[in-house]
Amino acid sequence: MSLKKTHKASAVRIAVIAAMGAMTMSAQAQTAPPAQLERIEITGSSIKRIASEGSLPVQIVSAKEIARSGATSVAEVLQKLPAMQGFQIADIAVGSNSGGIVTASIHDIGASYTLVLLNGRRVAPTGSGSTVNLNSIPMSAIDRIEILTDGASALYGSDAIAGVVNFVLKKNQQGGNITASGMVPTEGGGKSGYVSATYGIGDIDKDRFNVLMSYRHDEQKQLKATDRDFGSTAYLPFEFNGKNYIYDRTSSSAVPANATVTFLKGAIDPATGKAFPSYGFNPFQKKTGACAAGNFYSLSNTATATSVTQLCAFDFVKTIEIFPENKRDSLFLTGQFKVNDQLRFFSDVALSRFDLTARIAANPVPVAISKTSSYFTDYIKPYLTPAQLANVNTVTAAYRAQDFGTRDSQTITDSKHFVIGAEAELAGWNMESGLTWSRNSIDERYVGGYFKTNEFLALRDGGKFDPFVESGNQSAATMALIQDSIYLGNVRKSETTMTGVDFRASRELFKLPAGDVALGMGGDLRNMKYTQTPSAAAVNGDIYNYAAVAPYDLERKSGGVFAELQIPVIKNLEFNAALRYDKTDAIKDSVANKTVGESMSSSTYKVSARYQALPQLLFRGSYGTGFKVPSMLDLAQPLTAAGVTAAKQPCPFPGTDACKPATTEQYSVLSGGNEKLKPETSKGGTFGIRFEPNVAFGIGADYWSVKLKDAVSAVSENQAFGNPAKYGNLFTTYKTSQEPQAYYAFIESSTNIGQQNTSGIDWDITGRANLDIGRLTLGLAGTYLIESEYTRPGTDNDFTNNMNKYGENAAVSSRNIYRATASLESGSFVNTFTLSGRDGYADKANSTVRNVATGKNEAVTLSVPRYFTFDWQGVYNYNKSFQLTAGVKNLFNSEPPLTLRDSSGHQVGYDPRYSDVLLRRVYLTGSYSF
Repeated sequence: MSLKKTHKASAVRIAVIAAMGAMTMSAQAQTAPPAQLERIEITGSSIKRIASEGSLPVQIVSAKEIARSGATSVAEVLQKLPAMQGFQIADIAVGSNSGGIVTASIHDIGASYTLVLLNGRRVAPTGSGSTVNLNSIPMSAIDRIEILTDGASALYGSDAIAGVVNFVLKKNQQGGNITASGMVPTEGGGKSGYVSATYGIGDIDKDRFNVLMSYRHDEQKQLKATDRDFGSTAYLPFEFNGKNYIYDRTSSSAVPANATVTFLKGAIDPATGKAFPSYGFNPFQKKTGACAAGNFYSLSNTATATSVTQLCAFDFVKTIEIFPENKRDSLFLTGQFKVNDQLRFFSDVALSRFDLTARIAANPVPVAISKTSSYFTDYIKPYLTPAQLANVNTVTAAYRAQDFGTRDSQTITDSKHFVIGAEAELAGWNMESGLTWSRNSIDERYVGGYFKTNEFLALRDGGKFDPFVESGNQSAATMALIQDSIYLGNVRKSETTMTGVDFRASRELFKLPAGDVALGMGGDLRNMKYTQTPSAAAVNGDIYNYAAVAPYDLERKSGGVFAELQIPVIKNLEFNAALRYDKTDAIKDSVANKTVGESMSSSTYKVSARYQALPQLLFRGSYGTGFKVPSMLDLAQPLTAAGVTAAKQPCPFPGTDACKPATTEQYSVLSGGNEKLKPETSKGGTFGIRFEPNVAFGIGADYWSVKLKDAVSAVSENQAFGNPAKYGNLFTTYKTSQEPQAYYAFIESSTNIGQQNTSGIDWDITGRANLDIGRLTLGLAGTYLIESEYTRPGTDNDFTNNMNKYGENAAVSSRNIYRATASLESGSFVNTFTLSGRDGYADKANSTVRNVATGKNEAVTLSVPRYFTFDWQGVYNYNKSFQLTAGVKNLFNSEPPLTLRDSSGHQVGYDPRYSDVLLRRVYLTGSYSF
């Protein structure tokens, strides 16, 4: 049976069992009173509605549900929802320089297409686009989260193609609460905990005012790679189809160092009558017959006409971490003052600081070896033939500076969000307006393992340290000099500042036989400014082999107006239409002192309807358009260094001078903007059905579809290196400050030629029953992807997909994601069980591995099994004031399955995006209300 069929059948079986159980409970509760729907102002409309009566699919996660999930961060709450796929996680800060940014992505469409709001208003994003770092959201202040799983550009403008996530914060709370929690993984490492305090005074209805404050401090300890067997090595033995293999992701920058010798152009080896091939070897291995500890004889070693390699490779994973340590502080203040029943003023202040330190392997350092140095005499000369010695051109040591420590980068993200506004009722209109100032700033610092240029060069060129000896064998004097050579300080600062004003109003216009016709309208103006400043040390070259980031000072204005009309056509049939016009100005580039791009405008619409066929049966549907303006950097970024390729690549043009010596190696990447980009556009719709025969049972499903055109797309590195003849214009030469020569570099540049088609079904089943032992609530929810296809980077009609497979975009789209919950309330005790699961998938195709028995390389494609976790939580309500919660996450200690993927951070052998790396952990939480 195929993997796909097996998983689909499993999901169906779970749904059938849950439905049968819920129907059984329904039969037991026929005498229960009719369901009473809670009235809630919901995301997706400017007209106040009741959530379950709306024509759009909105998922609501209450504060109570958040607490029962055991989640310790906003990202964990959202990213566990079945409708969420394609988001970014904090783990990839290890090796990706992300700073621990975590995002939301609805239906795998993408974080940049998911609009995140705080109390219905935009917040400053991270970078020059629209993606919001969820770490900026104050966790303890959340009253509920509303997720609109349908496009909403017609109301909110750009970036809402996939939908909207709106964090609704607490207000009008009286009294206080203090909560403390600690969590300990049973396998060691990665401890975490938090304390929070919330206090509110005044009742807006009785006292005409309310002031609420909420503060929380979180700490997450480091989880080292060596703390978990599944992620502890880059030299990974495994069994597949009854055969033993080794997957080798080790690095050619080793300690003791490898040496690569090139020879004079045109020189002929008398032994072969041909040009000398470059020669790479490890002097320590040549002398002792074995690679040093922490290294392996590289499985990438080859012998060709142009290159001979006999290298040792460093197991860098032994020195990194699975999950980085971090601290978070958040403060939320809100105040309301009611002048009278028609006028109310309000203000919100949300402040947060996220401090993350990520540690990766020690610096890989190219060290030029002079032919007159003792290094050449001692380590190079003994292993060259007389003919080679006579024709040496260059010698370079590929050194891993382990004696200098791991590379440690600290990223401090500060978020500030201020809103002041008023809500009024006048002449039948309900009006609200607000002024918003929001800023997200990043301070990136190096706090270990990076070098000061002059001090390191003095060490290297003065022969103070020996790159060809084992780590730990430098002299005491050298170690003191090494400590003095470490750069400690800032490398860049960036800020995104958003200033805006919004206004919206709604009222009932007139009555029709079926009900009131209502109108909503409004508009907003925003100014977005993005700056990035490299440190003076980075610009002046004070940091060894470091290319300073480019300075930016970009700014643009945007605005839009909208109108929404709600019409009851006939009894139980309601129609809704929304129309919006947006305009985004060209970018002002203050660094280059020019204007980039052109003004962009777009009109979008949405029509939706709901039909209450029976009191227990609701049909709803929608259709609309959306758009997304390119980010400022997509348009205005100059060509700049952007790191290296994610994987080792072959030389795009073999035999030429700009090839690196090894057969496969990481090449530099340069990225740049394209001021000719135009907005991406979309068309999408939904159709849903809800059936709730009584308060004890409910079932529903919503079909959704989004077709995205003019997607900003770029040729991927794998595509370019796989067909360099076709994409030759995307290659240039580039030399880092410490490389001996210029090598090939890959250029990433975007254009509007992509397409993306995504569709699926969100479904849920809920059942409740009063049993002898308490009140039982069962829930089962999931998302089933029907299609998730996209055009290959750089093409407009060559479609591919990553449905249940590791795709060309280095990600997986799971066809089935589901979560089952069971909660039993028995007097003062509440027990909640949660089962979360997702489909398995076909791993990266044709990964190169070494067959242990034959000693030859083979291409294999693993099958990654489906993945489940099971959580338990118990709550004891001692009295109305004190509550004690205990829980176990990942109760059965489900380890991440083996995968040979080569993206998203430096971790090897597993994918943290689709599994739980902390494994089983126990937590205890105490809460006191007063």
